[in-house]
Amino acid sequence: MAAESGVSPQAEYIQHHLVHLNNLGEKQTTIAQFNIVNYDSVFWSILTGLAVVLCLCYVARRASAGVPGRFQAAVEMVVDMVDDQAKGIVNNVKSRLFVTPLALTVFLWIAVMNALDLLPVDLPGTIFHALGWGRHHGDFLYYHRILPTADLNVPLGMSLGVLLLMVYSGIKIKRPGGFVKELFTAPFHAHGIGGVVLAPINLLMNIIEYAAKCVSLGMRLFGNMFAGELLFLLIALLGGAWTGFNGTSIALGVGQILAGSIWSIFHILIVLLQAFIFMMLTLVYIGQAHEGH
Repeated sequence: MAAESGVSPQAEYIQHHLVHLNNLGEKQTTIAQFNIVNYDSVFWSILTGLAVVLCLCYVARRASAGVPGRFQAAVEMVVDMVDDQAKGIVNNVKSRLFVTPLALTVFLWIAVMNALDLLPVDLPGTIFHALGWGRHHGDFLYYHRILPTADLNVPLGMSLGVLLLMVYSGIKIKRPGGFVKELFTAPFHAHGIGGVVLAPINLLMNIIEYAAKCVSLGMRLFGNMFAGELLFLLIALLGGAWTGFNGTSIALGVGQILAGSIWSIFHILIVLLQAFIFMMLTLVYIGQAHEGH
């Protein structure tokens, strides 16, 4: 098939791994296609979210005042880290009662989703296709992508949630009238006719600011995780070439173990760093919503 279509086996391998299992059963043709639901991204994002919530509930119920176990101690370290960051960014004590659990959930959820990228790239698809959950469209086998944060819909969906919380916090703290007034009177302040002239400019600047925060927050996470996913695929192909089996499944498996181990160690830092950055920016943006210009 690859030779007939003019596509190399390496390119076809990567294309298979970058196609989602969706409701249409065909490749997405545009960046924004709102009639498509990526089942794999929905499944893994919900599963990892439930895993985080259940683990936190488990630790909370079994927490003791005495010497904690290893798992409880690890969770307490993460909670203390997030709480310290929240105290330094959000000054309102009542607001921290909501913001701190939110930041903790965001950090752990994204970290667990990102950690799925450390699994061998062929393992999830092989298992799901063996169970008959793959989908064919003509001669093309559509893959099952396990990494939700490498799907643009997931990071942008999370950043959109942060945007809504920013607006909600601003309205709650400043009241609806004060929030709307600030949209027209900041960042450029003036009185009289000058304020009237600057009002449309201020509104445009605030809309751009909110949109830029939302888009950059999601695109940063997506870009880094998508790049990491591509590197794992390239390393898998490189490892297959090293073993001399010409791209067979055995070669890819051995190559991923040999060549992917070094990148996996480094990628652990990226997994945690991207979760930390998303959490910190969430705290910063919601903290800014509590302050006036």
